[in-house]
This record gives sequence, structure tokens and C-alpha cells, in this order.
Amino acid sequence: MWPFSRKGASGFSSCSTAEEVTYGIDGSGLTAIVTGASGGIGAETTRVLAMRGVHVIMGVRNMNAAKDVKEAILKEIPTAKVDIMELDLSSMASVRKFASEFISSGLSLNILINNAGIFATPFTLTEDNIELQFATNYMGHFLLTNLLLDTMKKTTHESKKQGRIINISSMLHQWTYGGGILFDKINDPSSYHNWLAYGQSKLANILHANELAKRFKEEEVDITANSLHPGAILTNIFRHSALAGVINTFGKFVFKNVQQGAATTCYVALHPQVREISGKYFVDCNIGRANSQGRDIELAKKLWDFSINLIK
Repeated sequence: MWPFSRKGASGFSSCSTAEEVTYGIDGSGLTAIVTGASGGIGAETTRVLAMRGVHVIMGVRNMNAAKDVKEAILKEIPTAKVDIMELDLSSMASVRKFASEFISSGLSLNILINNAGIFATPFTLTEDNIELQFATNYMGHFLLTNLLLDTMKKTTHESKKQGRIINISSMLHQWTYGGGILFDKINDPSSYHNWLAYGQSKLANILHANELAKRFKEEEVDITANSLHPGAILTNIFRHSALAGVINTFGKFVFKNVQQGAATTCYVALHPQVREISGKYFVDCNIGRANSQGRDIELAKKLWDFSINLIK
């Protein structure tokens, strides 16, 4: 159980849970996509958003695990609106198929939560020849967001309800390669370090949200884009780490539980306090401060152009 509980300007702290930060908020009429929703904070985010009346689409790779999550939610909340769609963020083909099927469904889209992630995996190239962590944690979400932007803009215009995009990053964004992003060596095994590659992908999540926020402001579109650090949480994301055993043994004394871990995501997705805020990095349901690279406007633009070329 996370032991520190100093409240910030929002009135919430690291001890706040997702239910607490969304208490009294009515999400009826809103539709959200949550990636990586078959376990961990993605599953808890789905449960709490559904509890608040949001129609949640679970974008998942593990369909069986997602079905178990959905059944548990419906058992607790019989009126919940939860659907499951297959999505493998490491595959650009899967991302395109998911987006195409979602758009064809005619559903609106108010909230996009780019949550799915993997951590410290051995060097692997995806079917698209992109390093696995960069592909799963960042590129898949970049492509998904890009494909769904017109749907979000249409929803925002027709419903007069603000759209929100939330990128789940990490405090480890500051532990990355020199220069932040290895643009020329993304897929180079000789330059690969599993922890630094994770930090690189999480820095990319922040830069992506910042660039989106800038573009939305220029276009005068009522969609916000923010990133966040959910906190250190005991989930299966650590399964590839050599420290997995130590983390699982001692983490329960210092890490957040899943209910606390999903709090910042649900806060940024639903809370009225966040309505006028875009291009920020949140920690413990309060505005935090990314490192200097995470605030670098030129680096964000360079990453955007690099990513656009990669998905052509």
C-alpha cells in the first residue's frame, strides 16, 4: 500500500483511488477507448469509467482475459456498457484493422486512453521491423490516435462535449538515451538497452501529447491531450525485468495498488478540473513537471514528423 498521502492543488494525492477522484461525476453519453484493458490499471480504468456511465471499448490483445474483466464488471455493475475489440499495438496492421472497425461501427469517441504498455523486454523487432517497446508503447498509439482523430473531432463538434486524449507515460521517461530519442538507431540492436528503450518510449508518449495539444490549440478544436505518470504499481508489466522477483516481494510495501494506480488516468479523463488543461504531465492527480526533454517543443515536432513518415 502506497504510504504517502500529501494532497495537491486538486485535492487528491497518491493515496486517492480511481473511484474517489471520479465520485459524483456523470459520464453518461460519453464513449471511451482504453487500450491494454485486460489487466492492471487498464482493467481498473475500464471498471471505474463504466461505473460512472461511460461506454467503454476495451482494446486488447488477450481476448479471453478481457472477457473475464468484462464479466466481473457486469456482475458488479449490471448497467455497465463495456465492449471488447481485439488490438495488438505492436502490429500496425492490427491497429489499422481496429480503427477501421471502430469507425465503421458509427460509434462516437469522446475519450481515448492510450494505456497499453510493455516494460524492459529483450531486443525484438515487430512484424513491421520496429523495436518492440517503441512499437507497442508509442508507435501503435500514435497510429491509433492519428486514425481516430477525425472521429473524435466529429464527435466533439456534434456533441459539444470536450474530447480528451490521455497518454500513459512514466517517471522513467527521464531515464532514456542521450538526446532523448534515438531517431537513427531506433531498431539498432547494438545500441539497445531494455530500460533505456522503455524510457525512450515513455518520453515519446509525453512528446506526442504535447504536440497534439499544440495542434488542437492552433486548430481551435475542443480536444485536450495530456500525459501522466500513474505511479509505481504492482502489475504484470514487470514480468520481463530481472528484478521481477524482488519487485513482487517488496513492492507491496511501497508501490501503489491498482485502484490508486488508475486514479490519475480516471481523473484526467473525467474530472471537470482538467477541462481547460492541455499539454500537461500529471502525477498523483496533479499537474507535474516532465524533464527538460519532455518539455522540448522542437523534439516533439521532430518526433511527430519521424512518426508520420514511419506509418506511411
